[in-house]
Amino acid sequence: MSASRSAAGALPGHDGDASGPARVPVLSLGGKPGAPVELPDVFSTPVRADLIHRAVVAAQSHRVQPHGTTPTAGLRHSVEWSGKGRGVARTPRLMDSMRGAQAPNTVGGRPAHPPRVERIWTKKINAKERRLAFRAAVAATRDPAVVRARGHRFEESTRLPVVVDDALEGVASSAEASHFLDRAGLLADVRRAHDGVHVRAGRGKRRGRYRREPVSLLVVTAQRGRAIGFRNLSGVDVVAVGSLGTEDLAPGGAPGRLTVYSVGALRGLAARLGDADA
Repeated sequence: MSASRSAAGALPGHDGDASGPARVPVLSLGGKPGAPVELPDVFSTPVRADLIHRAVVAAQSHRVQPHGTTPTAGLRHSVEWSGKGRGVARTPRLMDSMRGAQAPNTVGGRPAHPPRVERIWTKKINAKERRLAFRAAVAATRDPAVVRARGHRFEESTRLPVVVDDALEGVASSAEASHFLDRAGLLADVRRAHDGVHVRAGRGKRRGRYRREPVSLLVVTAQRGRAIGFRNLSGVDVVAVGSLGTEDLAPGGAPGRLTVYSVGALRGLAARLGDADA
């Protein structure tokens, strides 16, 4: 693949070399930086926003339930047509009435082009593109400009990606999690998500989706069931590295989610992707 093609769709200010050092300090639960850790090679992947969006849309399409209208919708009327030559439109009308019915241009008539259950909603994506999109989404969590473009808030002194020692996975209460985020300079993003909770517009609030909540930071752990103290914070998600997907790193297809990794999660990520230099 040529250099021009490999850079297509890459976000400005982020290339294969990735600005900044390849090592970041490891934070303690008190928010103090410690010895640096070398990042896996995946964090140097060019950020392809087009591939990331395509992979997320493909993942979302597999969750769409096939749906359609009732076969007799709009047709449950006794109608008649008076015939030509009477100076009125050829619209079917209710029996003994001039009120139109059944036709798509009438009130309560059948839909003209209804959704059909046989429609194929799933979208396909090549396996290599899907894997490259995941690597690009991981690399986007390292770029402060891309993360800020998503609307996340964090202190200027915060080094991305945020890497914390394995004590992070033992956080079991929301108070302890909030205390760490405050010391690490990340609590402002949780407050942004908390203040942004609002009632959904439209019919969605009739269907069990009454409120919308902005997306905040992502906590990546080495194993499932860890760092449970973060789960109750507004907009925060906790995902094990083995279950980590492109949609977790780029909700809605927009790359650059503010992400916190444990040291064990970094090792698991390197092992999952086969990065020998991690």
